[in-house]
Amino acid sequence: MFYEPEKGHGLPHDPFKAIVAPRPIGWISTIGPDGAVNLAPYSFFNAISSNPHLVLFSSEGAKDSATFAEESGEFVVNLASRDLAEKMNASSVDAPRGVSEFAFAGLTEAPSRLVAPPRVAECHAALECRVTEVRRPQGLDGRPAGVIVVTGEVVGVHIDEKVLRDGLFDAVAAGNLARLGYRDYASVTEVFEMTRPLWKD
Repeated sequence: MFYEPEKGHGLPHDPFKAIVAPRPIGWISTIGPDGAVNLAPYSFFNAISSNPHLVLFSSEGAKDSATFAEESGEFVVNLASRDLAEKMNASSVDAPRGVSEFAFAGLTEAPSRLVAPPRVAECHAALECRVTEVRRPQGLDGRPAGVIVVTGEVVGVHIDEKVLRDGLFDAVAAGNLARLGYRDYASVTEVFEMTRPLWKD
């Protein structure tokens, strides 16, 4: 089949997010100007640079995570993993401002080293970030897309040593969680290696 998004797809549900998958989950913790802590998962998230280490997440609307990150200039990306999937999902609740998603999901706040927002103590890894850019993209028609894209540089990295194998981060041991389409998720249970080809070979 072929379809143009503006004209509709005729399927029971939009397949876009299922096609662009799996996507890593940005489990973002932030802190507001009044000291309120927010924790929420974002499926529009990824790393975009290795030098410097840059990550971004996109918020559909001015939700607390994007607002707090823009106001404070800081956020933490907590690794969503299979053993924490249900708690990660619980933290997506549409709780009113001032309600702690950490407490609601039964998670522990742990102090960060270089930024103010706490990290999730139970996570196998966390990235402390400082905001480098906030953008509000637009569509082809020039109208705002209604999303806020927050980019940050990773200034500190936490790793649970239990998921290190011979000095390498083991995504299977950590059970890295990814977002698919619809209500579906996937966790890393198998990895395989391929060497990038060189033209001279």
